[in-house]
Amino acid sequence: MSDNTEITYHSTDSLSCLADVCIVPVGTGSASISDYVFELENYLRNNTLNVKTTLHSAGTTLEGEMSDVFNLIKQVHLFCHKNLKLVRLHTEIRTGSRTDKSQTAADKVNTVEKKISDKYGK
Repeated sequence: MSDNTEITYHSTDSLSCLADVCIVPVGTGSASISDYVFELENYLRNNTLNVKTTLHSAGTTLEGEMSDVFNLIKQVHLFCHKNLKLVRLHTEIRTGSRTDKSQTAADKVNTVEKKISDKYGK
């Protein structure tokens, strides 16, 4: 628990994170958004911020330094508005960080898969 001691953070402090991001264009006139997802995913995969991306059925997982991850989310919003001419976006972001060890999204999945395999032999 916090003892309300003031903690000073510096802009140079590093903090890795995983972020699950789902960006949906609003008002496109179509129920299908796969063309937009293609453009977004292409943009994300070609980022220069050293952020790893993994597409899944309900969005994209971003892995990297937290400031880079959030900067990339901002960049993709700007890309959508300026290049894809999308007026409105709805974005859901779930993010997590930890300081006790380094862990990738694949590590997290593998841990659970191993537990399932150990228990059920699957």
